[in-house]
Amino acid sequence: MLKKSVKLMISTMMCMALAVGVGANSGATKQVQAATTFAKGADIGWLNQLENQGVKWQNDNGVQTDALQILKDHGINSIRLRVFVNPPSNFEWTKNDGTKCILGYGDTNGVVYTAQRAKKLGMRIMIDFHYSDHFADPAYQDKPTAWAGHSFSQLQTDVYSHTSYVMNALKNAGVTPEWVQVGNETNGGMLWPDGSSSNFSNWAALINQGYNAIKAVSPSSKVILHLSNGANNSLYRSVFDGLTKAGAKFDVIGMSYYPYWDGVDYTKNIDALGSNMNDMVSRYNKEVMICEIGGLETNPTNSYNMIKAAISKVQAVPNGKGLGVFYWEPEANSSVLPDKYPLGATTKTSTNVLKFSTALDAFK
Repeated sequence: MLKKSVKLMISTMMCMALAVGVGANSGATKQVQAATTFAKGADIGWLNQLENQGVKWQNDNGVQTDALQILKDHGINSIRLRVFVNPPSNFEWTKNDGTKCILGYGDTNGVVYTAQRAKKLGMRIMIDFHYSDHFADPAYQDKPTAWAGHSFSQLQTDVYSHTSYVMNALKNAGVTPEWVQVGNETNGGMLWPDGSSSNFSNWAALINQGYNAIKAVSPSSKVILHLSNGANNSLYRSVFDGLTKAGAKFDVIGMSYYPYWDGVDYTKNIDALGSNMNDMVSRYNKEVMICEIGGLETNPTNSYNMIKAAISKVQAVPNGKGLGVFYWEPEANSSVLPDKYPLGATTKTSTNVLKFSTALDAFK
């Protein structure tokens, strides 16, 4: 991956030098480097399931076409895909409050299929291990049913085996993920109660099983630890101080940034997000990225401005340690989801037909 990127960068820079002269090339070099390496991403875990439910997408000209191609045309160069252990056969989940939601085809076969689709379009891949049969987030870190009665020793083996299995399935399909998350929005740990944040030693041991499995199959993949609430510096210091002390192994600190769920406009905490990223880099000497971002589908102008501001903050992280920004489920719309999730980046043009909003232009 790195050799190809370097060759492409050098080739592009040489062409620019010939066209505009060496004197103008110093400023252009930084722009070319940023365009080559910065991840402008989308999590599209729902895509295949929505397609099978008859949902279609229009491009800016109103022509129905592949949603992945539309995303690429809007500047998206990277795709994020979640993977569960044994998700329900109908890929639906009912939360504790009775809310029903679709999971997307997040089994191993579904993830490999979508990763191959994205690779054919030249996109980079992030894999997000939830280590659950359904969504894992700050409110839910439920063990997979098959692991529920296992000892902690066996649980470590489970994490390694599952991670290795999925990574090998991707490798055998010709897909090398550039980034891999060990856990999703793990503010309070993972695989509760064994790996909760009340026991950093256990949590770090589980993380290291995932890390080791990833590196054994794909040494070049960068391992991400991911929390929500990206503007909350005290949360990040608490978690990563504890994990670092416990010997957790990772390459990147990933963040979710949702001002909507924080109950504020992005202008109120975007500076806190930037400060937190800079602090993580200086405090732990790790790279950072925004693994999830999203704004109201009904206010694409605000979402556009928020994405642009977030991209700017990540690109401003010193020494190129800000890696990218991923929008969570931009292809979604509340009209086609049972839980009416409102933070997609589309508008409804007719029944089951969606068109991407101007919010996505922020990635161009």
